[in-house]
Amino acid sequence: MNITSDEIINQICHKITANKNNILSTYHSSKSNIGYFFIDDLLPNDLAKACFSVFPDKNDMRCLKTIREHKYVSAQMNNHNPLLEKVIYAFQDDKVVKLIGDICGIETLYADQSLYAGGLSLMANHNFLNPHLDNSHDAKRERWRVLNLLYYVTPNWELKNGGHLELWPNGPKKNPIVIESKFNRLVVMATHDGSWHSVNKVNSELEARCCISNYYFSPLPLKETDKFHVTKYRGRPEETLKNIILDADAKLRMLLRKVFKKGIRKNPHIYKNKEES
Repeated sequence: MNITSDEIINQICHKITANKNNILSTYHSSKSNIGYFFIDDLLPNDLAKACFSVFPDKNDMRCLKTIREHKYVSAQMNNHNPLLEKVIYAFQDDKVVKLIGDICGIETLYADQSLYAGGLSLMANHNFLNPHLDNSHDAKRERWRVLNLLYYVTPNWELKNGGHLELWPNGPKKNPIVIESKFNRLVVMATHDGSWHSVNKVNSELEARCCISNYYFSPLPLKETDKFHVTKYRGRPEETLKNIILDADAKLRMLLRKVFKKGIRKNPHIYKNKEES
């Protein structure tokens, strides 16, 4: 599709500005628990559909399959259609970052060109993501992870298909808030020591739920109570045994990080440019 990065950036800025009053209200009314807002019809429909049409097949992505999650991911954007790279980095433009920072009341925000844990994700039939807290920091453990941006591009995605974002403001033992993964919807959510979230199981054999994601980081955490932590998973309310296993898993990985500050191995989910490859 013949479109420039500036055109995509301008469209995102226009939509955020046009919806500013509504999303300000949504974010600040939810801020005491898990702050979030969403914007529908973010990009022109033909552009959003083009993103879906060039989205990589799951066989061209890395499969993550454990008791914690089952999904397909990729951060190596130069392996995929250039349009996807334009869109993902449009969210990292200074103008977009500042607009979102103003809405969320975060003075200093940094986008992440390495796409650490961001990039592309695909969830096919029976894929899921258990309730979890995101890793508190960036790959170098220098900045706090504070916002998660999720842009959904699968046309005609319905509630019955599953694969929707769930926020657990009272922890994963209570009922979640379900935010549909609607086509052409951008969701922005806060990440801190209480922002439990998940994706419910996909129930569609026809299409996959495709998402373009970014994280924003800051020198300071969103909450004064935040402390460093690894990604923590939990079972769903009905998954008692799984919850015990995942709790033990999180404690073990946290213990290892106390010894190995930056982890035992380098996280492979980053965008390696030509100089790094």
